[in-house]
Parts: sequence; C-alpha cells; structure tokens
Amino acid sequence: MPVPPLVPPPDVASSAADGAQRRKSDHIEVVRAGHAASACDPGFDAVRLVHCALPELALDEVDLSTRLLGKPLAAPLLISAMTGGPARAERINIHLAEAAQELGIAFAIGSQRIALERGGAAGLGAELRRRAPDVLLFANLGAAQFVRGYGPEEARRAVEMVGADALVIHLNPLQEAIQPEGDRDWRGVLDALGVLAAALAVPVVVKEVGFGLSPAVARALVARGIAALDVAGAGGTNWALAEGARGEGRTRAVAAAFADWGVPTAIAIRLVRAACPTVPVIASGGVRHGVDVAKAIRLGADLAGQAAAVLPAAMESTAAVVEHFTILRDQLKVACFATGARDLEALRRVPLLDEA
Repeated sequence: MPVPPLVPPPDVASSAADGAQRRKSDHIEVVRAGHAASACDPGFDAVRLVHCALPELALDEVDLSTRLLGKPLAAPLLISAMTGGPARAERINIHLAEAAQELGIAFAIGSQRIALERGGAAGLGAELRRRAPDVLLFANLGAAQFVRGYGPEEARRAVEMVGADALVIHLNPLQEAIQPEGDRDWRGVLDALGVLAAALAVPVVVKEVGFGLSPAVARALVARGIAALDVAGAGGTNWALAEGARGEGRTRAVAAAFADWGVPTAIAIRLVRAACPTVPVIASGGVRHGVDVAKAIRLGADLAGQAAAVLPAAMESTAAVVEHFTILRDQLKVACFATGARDLEALRRVPLLDEA
C-alpha cells in the first residue's frame, strides 16, 4: 500500500489543518466540561505508605531534586502535554513554560503535527525555549504519523522548532479508532519507532495517552532503543470518551463502552518497572496530588505528570500554574517527611502497608 504524501495538495492540507485545529479546541472544551473523565480508578488509593511517627529529620532537609535524561530537576514533576487551537495553545504554553522555568520542573508540549504541516509554530515555537531556557523540554508527535509519511526529518524539525531536549511519541490507538477522522492502520509503527530512535540525536520517549502501557509493549519499545516510558495509565482523561463527546449517535455509543478501559496507573507503574528495571518511567493518568506522586515514586516511577488537572490554571496565568505545582510539590515534600524519607531514593525504600 503506498504511503500518503507528508504534505498533501494545499487545499487538502489547509482543510485538514483547519479540521485538526477545531478538533484540538474541541478537546479543551470537552476536558474542561468533565466529559472525558475516566470511569477507571487509577489505583493510588489502594497503595498505603507506612507513616513514620519519628522521622528523625527536619522538613527543610527533604531533598526532592532528581535528574532525567541528563537534565537536573528541582522536583520529580512533569507538566504533561496539552494543547488547543493556535491562539489558545500559545497562551497556555507560555504560562506552562514560564511556570516550569520558575519551579525547575519538566514540560512536555502538545502535538506539533499542525505546526509542522502548516509551516507555522501554532503556539509551539522558539518562544517557549526562550521563556524556559533551563527546563527539560519535550517535543511531541503522534506515533501513527510515522507510518503515514513522517520520518526522522520531521522529528528533527519538531525538536528544533522548540529547542527540545527529547521527543515524546504518543500512542493513542483507541482514541484514533473512535475518532471518525482517526488513523486506524497501525501496522509497522513499532519498527518505525525503532528507526526513529536510532536516527534522532535526542532521546525518544514513548507514552500512552491514558490507557496504560503493558509490560510486553514496554519491553518491545525498549528493545528498539526507546529511552524512557510514560505509562499514562487509566484513571485520568479518557480520550475515547473525549472523541465520543465530540461525535454523535454511533460514535458516542461505541465510545461509551470504553469508559473504564485500560490499565490503572498504579498497576501500570509496577508492571512496567518490573519489565524494564533500568529505564526511566514517568507516571501520569489520574495523578491528583503530591501524595499520589509519592506513591508513584515508591512504585517505581522517576517522574509524575499532570495535564488536565492543571488546565484551568494554564488558561488563567503563569502565577496560577506556579501555585498549582507549588502545592503539589509541597504535598510531596510533606509525604516524604511523614514517611521518614530524606530524598527520593529513600522514598523508594519506604515500606508499603501490605508489605510491612
């Protein structure tokens, strides 16, 4: 089967890009309205950290600093990918970039497909790196595009567009299957990602979008050179429901059956960490607060990410985003203190209630 050209005729490209922009803007409204919340429990409430009534340390001694992919971070936190139409994307991403810089945490931008195919930044340009010169910054493209004309050159352009330190490739087959205009042929994606990882000068990170990575998929990705994995488990935003909310009739009916689909985040962390013991793991999907972050780290994650939870703050201001993640960070710090963990390595050794 011939591969569709990367850049279709101008009228087709413009129409497709306009449709994609409308879709991205619809996603923001659907998430804000609460129509895409997973019916699956992310699993963090079932995890109990043993409380330490004699921590033998001062709260101010707790050190949350870490490193990922060679970059220092003040705390193990990631602002996960989100986007909207170009006008929204620019405002949202500036707020997120400035907050990430102020707090010293990682930042992943939303999909750059529209920006690449339209030849403009669409809110995802060099301005982000200017506002966040020191952060661990992730570019972002969809996996399905790499069997539909994309290759290492498009990936390089996405990375260079924002001066990224790494490239996130998102896996969203269920979302695409529900989406009327979705990419439904995923044959050859795994090998294409292996080619990409070998060719790109920066690390390639692969993430699900809210249904979890299985051990088998995680091992296959690592075997092909993927540098880090974001389990993005079930329990947060459900992109099948998001597409159902955008659709009508049959689309909504099909999506409804997947309301609680996926591997819960807490379980996905454990499974992927066991399958890939030496690879950095990011936990996202239903992370509500700093105690969930502490549990994610204890289960085997290196970083924890939030997207939908910070969206209202991202639409408001940089200060609102800073306040949101400062609270998350402080909650994590207190959780470390209350378990007697001086740093993240100690937190990883804190006993769990069912193991004590």
